[in-house]
Amino acid sequence: MPRIMIVEDNEFSRDALARRLVRRGFEVAVACDGLQALTAAHESRPDLILMDLGLPGIDGWEATRRLKADAATQHIPVIVLSAHAMVTDRELALAVGGDDFDAKPVRFERLLEKIQALL
Repeated sequence: MPRIMIVEDNEFSRDALARRLVRRGFEVAVACDGLQALTAAHESRPDLILMDLGLPGIDGWEATRRLKADAATQHIPVIVLSAHAMVTDRELALAVGGDDFDAKPVRFERLLEKIQALL
């Protein structure tokens, strides 16, 4: 069963997405900020990370950059999630190491297709 880590500071969004993923057969881990995400990625070795950009402390931009710069975690695919859906946001998310990008509010079936493509 693939393990997905959701990095999201909004409890409602995080829990709703986690429940939907669990119903689809995924194991889910969660982190509420960028620092927690970096620690959890080393400890739990998820198969994929869903990374919000607007996080407290270390934001999603920097957390993704650090994950991709670290030999121990650089292989983990990261789908960047953001309420900012400008073309430049997608380009910047990919430039810091994101493997894909999806705009919020998340359309679950589209996100699921992206997850399956990266696993």
